[in-house]
Amino acid sequence: MSHLLLEARNISKSFGAVRALENVSLSLERGEILGLVGDNAAGKSTFLKILAGVHLPDHGELLVEGKKVVLRNPRDARHMGIEMVYQDFMLAPNLDIVANIFLGREVTRWRVFQKLEKKKMKERAAQVLEELGVQFKSLNTLVMNLSGGQQQMVAIARALLYDPKVILMDEPTASLSVRAIEPLLQLVENLKERGCSVNYVSHRLPDVLAIANRIVVLRSGRIVAERKREETNLEEIVYFMMGLDRKEGDA
Repeated sequence: MSHLLLEARNISKSFGAVRALENVSLSLERGEILGLVGDNAAGKSTFLKILAGVHLPDHGELLVEGKKVVLRNPRDARHMGIEMVYQDFMLAPNLDIVANIFLGREVTRWRVFQKLEKKKMKERAAQVLEELGVQFKSLNTLVMNLSGGQQQMVAIARALLYDPKVILMDEPTASLSVRAIEPLLQLVENLKERGCSVNYVSHRLPDVLAIANRIVVLRSGRIVAERKREETNLEEIVYFMMGLDRKEGDA
């Protein structure tokens, strides 16, 4: 069986006169954490949203396990085993933890009228959170009463509800306190151990270097570098991001 799980070939995307991506090609292997980095407007979020079915590319193609796919919406991506955790979490603050984990995918049954299977939903939510090593005092807690780190865990639990093959993470630490970042990074590594592949976008380069197996740098919508973690360092990644030329003799 091929280790290649997800592949993007020559992906291009424009929004009006703005060229967000131009001929971007990269792959994601099974059980790999791929760090995708770049300055603001480099095209990182746009690329993830194409993989998540939020945007259709203008040109190029996507392959999942070697088969060409067209992801017209997030439901198509979910059907292919691809889930995304958004930067703003996309949670409903006035609903509890269980309701947010099942948001848009509620378990129901028909008894004259449609009824929520609240017990089954709560049991499954507890199971997913336990697998993540996350504990809450009560699953009935409203999301608005959770910390940023706790809300992030709820968003990740929602993404893991149906055992996806790929998790896309767009700036997952942007809304977190410093204390909450380390548990999140450990959780990402735990996802890898479970066999889940992660495409991780972040401005926090030390975090990316700590967990990514491979790092791809985007600049102005194009890939300008690709390095294995052990073959690069923070200084080199910054050079690539900023478009600077390294002087001969630089370490």
